[in-house]
Amino acid sequence: MQYRRAKTPGATYFFTVVTYQRQTIFDDGEMVELLRQCFRVVKQRHPFVIEAMVVLREHLHCIWTLPDNDANFSMRWRLIKTEFSRRCRDSYKRPQEASRVRKGEQPVWQRRFWEHQIRDERDFQHHVDYIHFNPVHHGLVTAPKDWDYSSFHRYVRDGCYPIDWGADGDIKLPPNVGSE
Repeated sequence: MQYRRAKTPGATYFFTVVTYQRQTIFDDGEMVELLRQCFRVVKQRHPFVIEAMVVLREHLHCIWTLPDNDANFSMRWRLIKTEFSRRCRDSYKRPQEASRVRKGEQPVWQRRFWEHQIRDERDFQHHVDYIHFNPVHHGLVTAPKDWDYSSFHRYVRDGCYPIDWGADGDIKLPPNVGSE
């Protein structure tokens, strides 16, 4: 089966990326910092804008906007995942399956990722809210402000959210926003 992705140069996309077998790599602050470094390395060579992002224990969500002449988010994800897998601690590398050995893959990430092309400003805001509320949704904190690995703090500084946004747990998102 041929898997197809919608690719539009300069578009904005929402992504969900999950660790292999949902192992909790990002409980470790050093691994979150390594992930940041890997993003910086790839962004230097292949620019994109991170509009919003949250890193949870075993997955992450983010929204990227690509350059006007570029739609290759798959290559960027491959580079980020490869760089991270190469540099992360061996203790996070699971025993290899034969198919991963043949392809030279480290068992750190799930092979695929979920992507959704953002349709309009309303869709963008729904996905930003989903990203920032996700640590509360997963029961990791009681308010988005309490999760360190999130662009929520930047959005508060920029005046997009009050600091107590989402603290009452009453965030209403339309069905099918985000996917895990």
